[in-house]
Amino acid sequence: MLIRAFHDLDREVVDRLLAEAFSGPQPGGSPAASPPIEVVLNAALLGSVEFIPELALVAELDGAVVGYCITTRGWIGDRPALGLGPIGVDPGVQRGGIGSALVRETLRLATVRGEWVVALLGDPAYYGRFGFVPSTDLGIVAPEPAWGAYFQAARLDPGETPVGTFRYAAPFEAF
Repeated sequence: MLIRAFHDLDREVVDRLLAEAFSGPQPGGSPAASPPIEVVLNAALLGSVEFIPELALVAELDGAVVGYCITTRGWIGDRPALGLGPIGVDPGVQRGGIGSALVRETLRLATVRGEWVVALLGDPAYYGRFGFVPSTDLGIVAPEPAWGAYFQAARLDPGETPVGTFRYAAPFEAF
């Protein structure tokens, strides 16, 4: 498997991959939107000022793109932070470590950049293995309090963590 930077030429395959990864029933059993929200959100993030090109990654197997994740600028108060997502893996190769590799590489690159925290909305049982904890454990309030323990953060810098409400990149506000 190869993890590399996303390029504009990957756009069509990434849109298709996200559509397939998020086309099944959603939490609570409701049907997915068509196209899934993640496809529309990702397009908006790629065109936003909060887009960080080196934190948009694809995973390749035998030359085919099978995984994708994007991490964009977010904030806690007026302090820069990162928001991870959407992340998706081709349903035909899920549970093969591709998503894990994308998350690990994202965290590594964010650390190298000198970032101090990454936040996301996701399953605590999955993301806990990468050092994510409920954001409230770090004094970070979710944009939507109902998210509870599903809104998580990983501290990359052991220094002080500012307390406050996390704000995603502007395109998230439309969803």
